[in-house]
Amino acid sequence: MTLAKRLLVGSLVLVIVLVTGIVAIAGSRLQSRLAEENSRELEREARLVASEWHPRIDADSLADAAGKALGRRVTLIDSSGVVVGDSEFDGEDLHHLQNHSTRPEVMAALKAGVGTSTRPSPSAGDDEIYLAVKHPLGVVRVSVATTKFREIVSGAQRDVLVAGLIALAGALIIGFGFSRSVSRPIIELRDVARAIAAGELDRRPTLAAPGEVGDLALALHRMTEQLASRLSALESEDALLNAVIESLDEGIIAVSPRGEVVRLNQRARHLLTVSAPAPFSVDLLPQERQVREAVRGAMGGNATEPTELQLGDRTLLLTARPLPDGGAVLAVMDLTTRRRLETIRRDFVANVSHELKTPLTVIGGFAETLRDPDLSADDRRRFLETIETNTRRMQRIVDDLLDLSRYESGSWVPNVMPNDLSGVVADVFTGVQRAADAKGLVLKFDAPPEARRVDADPTALRQVLGNLVENAVRHTARGGVTVRAEAPPAGGVTVSVSDTGIGIPIEHLGRIFERFYRVDSARARDEGGTGLGLAIVRHLVEAHGGSVRAESAVGQGTTITIHFPAKAVTRA
Repeated sequence: MTLAKRLLVGSLVLVIVLVTGIVAIAGSRLQSRLAEENSRELEREARLVASEWHPRIDADSLADAAGKALGRRVTLIDSSGVVVGDSEFDGEDLHHLQNHSTRPEVMAALKAGVGTSTRPSPSAGDDEIYLAVKHPLGVVRVSVATTKFREIVSGAQRDVLVAGLIALAGALIIGFGFSRSVSRPIIELRDVARAIAAGELDRRPTLAAPGEVGDLALALHRMTEQLASRLSALESEDALLNAVIESLDEGIIAVSPRGEVVRLNQRARHLLTVSAPAPFSVDLLPQERQVREAVRGAMGGNATEPTELQLGDRTLLLTARPLPDGGAVLAVMDLTTRRRLETIRRDFVANVSHELKTPLTVIGGFAETLRDPDLSADDRRRFLETIETNTRRMQRIVDDLLDLSRYESGSWVPNVMPNDLSGVVADVFTGVQRAADAKGLVLKFDAPPEARRVDADPTALRQVLGNLVENAVRHTARGGVTVRAEAPPAGGVTVSVSDTGIGIPIEHLGRIFERFYRVDSARARDEGGTGLGLAIVRHLVEAHGGSVRAESAVGQGTTITIHFPAKAVTRA
């Protein structure tokens, strides 16, 4: 088969395979996504109906009204599985419905709070998605038929199939023309190459061929005319090799059979602190034992397994391999950042475990105590309040961890717009006013008119200021908290949150923006802090292209200053 035919057939087969795959995959993914979206929508609707179901409300009337409003089948089931309300059944039909306690979604809802299942409907005869939500009076169930899902999927598949047929026809026309345009110059190049191989050096290919074929024709033309181009190619290859070696993040060192370093890149000079111009003796390399043994072993023809060594404040990974001519090549990788990240990861896991262990222990202990039937009502209420407090604490930790993970992963990008700083600060003050009044603290806001407009994501700005003000109120026993703003000459707005609290020792000041880092762990935990607020603040501000810094004096208070640029530079 000729090249033209192979190109044509290949393009057609590719289009057919792609269209078939898209139809199959898109249909399956679309149906799955529709089912997921409807399950979430059904859960929201079920919870909405559940919020309206009270003992004083007629269950069947509520089901009928909700079903009519939502366009769904709504079923209200008591704790024993008896249907007390259904938007599709009334009167005697309702009383003749089977007990629903064995329905999969009802059983799951009673056990886990939410249950879902898909099965044929006895009344409609079609598959339906059932979603049930647990309620103090029983279970609220909302269902919807899957017929419209299949209609949507079938319609999408038909559209893709029609588009694929159109693409197939277009590919047939374009592929035919393309294969003809490609095969002709290739045939000519084949004939010219055969002639040159036979000794006809006066033959030259046509230089007007399109694209890569034209490049090949030009290369063949130059090969027959200029033998000197080989030297140029070697020089270009050497330059490219040098560029690649210099661009590597690893340090590369080449040692000759005479024991001289003949080549090393800038990364190797930086990691090994070598400044001597090549070539130079290997004795000028660092004299650590691992380096000497690696060079000696590679020069002797033995490869050295990766070895870690400590060179100053850096952790390096050294590998040595022998060269065919008796020399050696050494590779040096900087592991400092990786080891630091591993330490941070271990600390993070330990901190998370520690933070969650305490409330879990409290909850488990009090829950076990509540089993005592002789426990007084006051003690029972006090224990339940303690369990609720620790549950809320765990929820705050988990929420902050999820927010921090989202910000650090780069999936969140600020939606920057102008904000009225005075309004944001007023909202933040309202949220902490009760805690401030309990301590007798004064909340102040001071900003000139030119500093009351901040370009930032509104939600992020509220979270940043909320975390800083809440921290200030939490760690201040007397005095007050002041939020000040100014517009520096360089542009943007600088906002500072100052308190008159206990302050932060200088040795801790540089680490307060780390996750779970606390100056006084016991006190911060008792006052409700999660240890993640300042880490979230730092990530949010830096995502805007801004900066954050802290100033403090023990016994005098702390000031956290953040800067938002005039037109915030958002980065993932």
